[in-house]
Amino acid sequence: MNPLLQQAELTDFASVRPEHVTPALDTLLAAAESALAQAVQPEQPAHYDALAAVLDVPLERLRRAWGAVCHLQAVADTPELRAAHAANLPRVTDFHTRLASDERLYAKYKAVAAGPEASALTPARRKVLADALRDFRLGGAELAPPQKERLRAIRERQSQLATRFAENVLDATSAFELLIDDPSRLAGLPQDTLQMFREAAQAEDKAGYKLTLHAPSYLPVMQYADDRALRERLFHAYSTRASEFGRPEWDN
Repeated sequence: MNPLLQQAELTDFASVRPEHVTPALDTLLAAAESALAQAVQPEQPAHYDALAAVLDVPLERLRRAWGAVCHLQAVADTPELRAAHAANLPRVTDFHTRLASDERLYAKYKAVAAGPEASALTPARRKVLADALRDFRLGGAELAPPQKERLRAIRERQSQLATRFAENVLDATSAFELLIDDPSRLAGLPQDTLQMFREAAQAEDKAGYKLTLHAPSYLPVMQYADDRALRERLFHAYSTRASEFGRPEWDN
């Protein structure tokens, strides 16, 4: 059972494994492609409910599954998950770029907006329709074919750069640690935070307290620590992650 394909109210993040990503996207992208192909058929009515009935569920399932993968890759990264994300990023980007610039689907939505049912739509649905038309324009639906191809290349490159940028920040964040031997330097911090720092050090057979730049560690120090020099050191490290002050391969 692939947790990325389950239609539960909430994603079971703990069950998602890197090997689930590609098979799930094979299924979900195929369903989304099929829905798009059906929606643009001449016999498909240009009506709000008719288009929603075809597109909404497969597109939402794809969005949720890919969103779960991206979230896990950002907060619980592993080499295997990063590789699965990188392998599927071009596929997802390509589909959404084509979807946003599809002239046939754009024409259907313009027909809905120009038809008699538009005035009878609820305010919420009118907002959805207006946003859809806006997104088609921003997605390149009104561009000439050469410009669409250029936009597609830009979008693909943008997604690659954004992913690399985030990975660099994540790697730089994970690489930092500060061991504190003197408990007095941690004055002002809550006891549960001190316990967390102590357990983090013990997990690596180290003495004292281990501080990192991850939010559960960084934020309490910045908020509660009395030691101004300690706060300054962590603030400087946090503010210069993935910059020219660190490892060259992580320089954003």
